[in-house]
Amino acid sequence: MTNAATQKGRAWLWLLALLTLGGMLSLSTQARAEDKPSIIRVANPGVGIGGRPVVAYGAWSLLHIKGQLDDEFKKDGIKVQWTFARGAGPAVNEQFANDLADISLLGDLPSIIARSSGVKTKVLAAAGLTNLYIAVPADSSIQNFKDLVGKKLAVFKGTCLHLSANRILAANGLSEKDLRTINMDQVSTLAALTTKDVDAAIGGNELLTLKERGAVRLIYSTKGDPRFTCNSTVVVAEPFLNKYPSIVKRILRTYVRAAKWVTDHESNPTDVFNLFTKSGIPFASFKSDWVGESFKTKVSPRIDEYLRRRYRANVQDAYKFGLIRKEFNIDSWFDPSLLEQVLKEENLAGYWPERPTN
Repeated sequence: MTNAATQKGRAWLWLLALLTLGGMLSLSTQARAEDKPSIIRVANPGVGIGGRPVVAYGAWSLLHIKGQLDDEFKKDGIKVQWTFARGAGPAVNEQFANDLADISLLGDLPSIIARSSGVKTKVLAAAGLTNLYIAVPADSSIQNFKDLVGKKLAVFKGTCLHLSANRILAANGLSEKDLRTINMDQVSTLAALTTKDVDAAIGGNELLTLKERGAVRLIYSTKGDPRFTCNSTVVVAEPFLNKYPSIVKRILRTYVRAAKWVTDHESNPTDVFNLFTKSGIPFASFKSDWVGESFKTKVSPRIDEYLRRRYRANVQDAYKFGLIRKEFNIDSWFDPSLLEQVLKEENLAGYWPERPTN
């Protein structure tokens, strides 16, 4: 073969290599561009009053109520599917375990039960503090915790209410064994209190609705004593996070903006509470529940030392009360990396201060 022919052959080989490389790069770029889900499955624990598919669990709820998450992904052709589980946290856990949910707000105990059971999830952000109340029928003779001994107490077992109920009872010298605890969801609890089929119930601000009607009175509230409140977090399925980190980051960005909007309305929360009433809980209940609370503390999305300490204690207490079979270290479960990126990019790194660890 002549030298010219050899050079010509080499040129063809280089051209072929460049064409092949270009095609591979094009396919790679196309694959990256198409690397997005066709649907985002958002699971929500609980339903609104009357079973309506709307809940009001703080800023996270606005992603649904105001349509913010749907708007964020509409331009990408990504559908956001919202499901509201009457079975609350335990039902959401089943969805995660069976690969039927990608992301959710979840109370402390159900998220701990799932993680302890081997369900692969990550905690991405805080999602609020929930005050709890113990209510009895308005004409009940029950006045204090001692009067609860032997009585029927409605508790939604497997939810954050369950862990808090155990803590509250223990702090007052009682345990579940001293009462007849009955597992009831929110809807059934409200009905049972009204008909006096239970002697008492522990719940959130939905109980304030019955109080305002004169149907019940409160014998206990966590307001002013955050040791016994419910904590919630934004929890994501680990496979979804690993496959679509940029999508998850956009969800967190939408959530952070909603949290800031709520926080900015502390001096005049009318617009916030009006939106929350779509859950069926009246304006007055939210006003009573949130009054005197620091919105920057209540709504903060930050995974700070307060939240870490709280969840370490939650895991220990869940084990102590027999609600989980084994303890675990939360450090590898909490992943604030995407949230911290979002806070920095939104110029909100110092907007929500560290919450007191005591």
